[in-house]
Amino acid sequence: MSTIAPDYVKTDMGSIQIAPEVIEIIAGLATVEVQGVAGMSGGLAGGIAELLGRKNLSKGVKVEVGQREAAIDVSIIIEYGNRIPEVASDIQNNVKMAIESMTGLNVVEVNVHIHDVHFKQADKPIEEEPAAAHRVK
Repeated sequence: MSTIAPDYVKTDMGSIQIAPEVIEIIAGLATVEVQGVAGMSGGLAGGIAELLGRKNLSKGVKVEVGQREAAIDVSIIIEYGNRIPEVASDIQNNVKMAIESMTGLNVVEVNVHIHDVHFKQADKPIEEEPAAAHRVK
């Protein structure tokens, strides 16, 4: 993940710095909360997709962070049957709201990249193997 380290924010009590990895995790959590998102994708370079339930929530998230602003890119796997524009818009709104409310940074853009479609597996009945033929009676 390529990130740009933010400048320190000076206050009367000292300085505050939010690590880019923190913003990646916030964005990742806000993304997977959206209905229709099957998981995060490492993108074309990573080539490995992760479905929900994995540990690395910053996978598929790239951030650029300045002293007062942030730009976010998220790469996702969408569940088949969902309207991509609606899911992408929900992701943009959720990520922007989460980062701005938790960090105070102004989110200038949230770019959503759809890298794959996840098809739900139909429940297949388990077929029993035929009884073994006995050669000796």
